[in-house]
Amino acid sequence: MTTPLLEVRNLRVQFPTRRGLLTAVDDVSLTIAPGEVLGVVGESGAGKSLTGAAIIGLLEPPGRIASGEILLNGRRIDNLSAEEFRKIRGREIGAIFQDPLTSLNPLYTIGRQITETILTHLNVTPDEAKQRAIDLLNEVGIPAADKRIDHYPHQFSGGMRQRVVISLALAAQPKLIIADEPTTALDVSIQAQIITLLKKLCREHGTSVMLVTHDMGVIAETADRVAVMYAGRIAEIGPVAEVIHHPQHPYTVGLMGAIPNLGEEVERLTQIDGSMPRLNAIPTGCAFNPRCTRKGEVGARCTTERPSLMNAGKTQAACWLYSEGAATNTTNTPQSVAA
Repeated sequence: MTTPLLEVRNLRVQFPTRRGLLTAVDDVSLTIAPGEVLGVVGESGAGKSLTGAAIIGLLEPPGRIASGEILLNGRRIDNLSAEEFRKIRGREIGAIFQDPLTSLNPLYTIGRQITETILTHLNVTPDEAKQRAIDLLNEVGIPAADKRIDHYPHQFSGGMRQRVVISLALAAQPKLIIADEPTTALDVSIQAQIITLLKKLCREHGTSVMLVTHDMGVIAETADRVAVMYAGRIAEIGPVAEVIHHPQHPYTVGLMGAIPNLGEEVERLTQIDGSMPRLNAIPTGCAFNPRCTRKGEVGARCTTERPSLMNAGKTQAACWLYSEGAATNTTNTPQSVAA
């Protein structure tokens, strides 16, 4: 087994409020191998972006890591001071956010922003930093990079700004990139270009990526493995082809069933009834049980005990259907939730 580049162990993120603590990420564990793309998918409020923010040390107060560990190359980083983490952020972990304008300072040229990052983290001269910035802009597909390096963010289109952000994330040669909805604000044709670019950079640089998104199409095109999150926990995790074509958790089955098949004509799309619970109203037992079509097949455990990840075919699913001795149908298809 390859030693994981990133290892998250039992991560819990909480927000103190006047009514008590709200747990937004609850006991999440995952690993990312060198050069691997792990997709993290789920509905809004599932906790996927907060997981990424916790890893890169950018949780907004009053949010905090309440328990768990985050290890990068075997070194624990969640307990570092702000100053110590600042040395890691950019150098060892890069970030790509949904809106590139939140990552770029409108008052400085993109060249200044990229070269400052390079000079902060790498032992190079200013001339070498500028040449590396030009090379990075060329690599991500910015035309006439030697001239455009002196332009300001507002002089680039949305897709080009996202390419600049990717070059900024790669500036100090990080081992891991947290990409939080990097294609959501872009039109479909530009999305495809950015996905192709991310895959190329991972292949050529050996960079690992945690790709946070709600778009299963992006996951299918980009990721090696996928973690499906629901109500702050991982519902299912496994190889992307297995999770997409042979989902095991009833929630994943519902997600896959809600994606229309272009080769079939149907009067109505499959839907998952109900909505994700609020953080102050997480049901007891499995958080998905109020919406689950298979609740009760293994008795009352669904409503009384919180399941951990269990082996479910070639993936792992947090579902009592896969507990030892449970008689379960492991050949679920998306159509099985249509009833």
